[in-house]
Amino acid sequence: MRVFLTGANGWIGSAVARELMTAGHSVVGLVRSGDRGDALRSAGGTVLIGGLGDLDVLRRGAAEADGIVHTAFGLDISRIGALAAEDAAAIETFGEVFAGSARPIIVTDGFLHLTGEKALETDRPGIWSAFPRASQQTAFTLAERGIHANVVRNPRSVHGMSEKHGFVPMLAAVARHKGLSAYVGEGSNLWPAVHRLDAARVYRLALERGARGEAYHAVAEEGVPFRAIAEAIGRQLGVPARSLAPAEAEAHFGPLAMWVVNNGPASNDWTRKTLGWSPAQVGIVADVERPGYSR
Repeated sequence: MRVFLTGANGWIGSAVARELMTAGHSVVGLVRSGDRGDALRSAGGTVLIGGLGDLDVLRRGAAEADGIVHTAFGLDISRIGALAAEDAAAIETFGEVFAGSARPIIVTDGFLHLTGEKALETDRPGIWSAFPRASQQTAFTLAERGIHANVVRNPRSVHGMSEKHGFVPMLAAVARHKGLSAYVGEGSNLWPAVHRLDAARVYRLALERGARGEAYHAVAEEGVPFRAIAEAIGRQLGVPARSLAPAEAEAHFGPLAMWVVNNGPASNDWTRKTLGWSPAQVGIVADVERPGYSR
């Protein structure tokens, strides 16, 4: 299959590119500049230069593809509204190109289950979505129109060596600055997690086997106590780990506080059953404890 992959040089996208090519697919990766595509070229992929706002470029990449895997999304939280609108327009564009065909579109999103209940693959946006990002809403709308779109939801921690922009590096930066790796209360709130290589396999399987209008959870560990993650970061950095009172969380963690205290377990039962996926990589605690992870 010839696959058009957005975010091909990103943390998740680069792993997806390797997974797809290892499985025999060819990859055309969207990157913002030529030098950002060097790794993909070296691995045997093809590079298309452009951004998510370049709709003509997206149309060209999609028109020549047998399938699309969409992993790109901006990192500037201060522009979340504009980024969400750009993302939705890109997904709509893919849908326009693929309309009337059975070619699959795999869209990326996440989850923040504010109720503390376990997030299920059958959940749909509006039950727990708290941000302007409308990736999965747009994908499900395409599916209702008969377009073969489905969604891969990633947990808040997609971990792995050389991780630079995820929650673990951000938490490690706070711990390094404060000299303390903290958790709130007993730290028993649960975080779902997945290794990036296991997540990449979910994308490939969703592309190859996924059904129209379904959501799949790239979740290896359905819920890891946050205290265990904080303690692993502390051991890695050589700083103590201890509890904070809830009233201290915002002053210590800043904007991360809402994530630190959130209890958000997520199921992977349907994903395992329907895609035949099972995680094979190391869990988040063991990964974070590897020498050099948070240095």
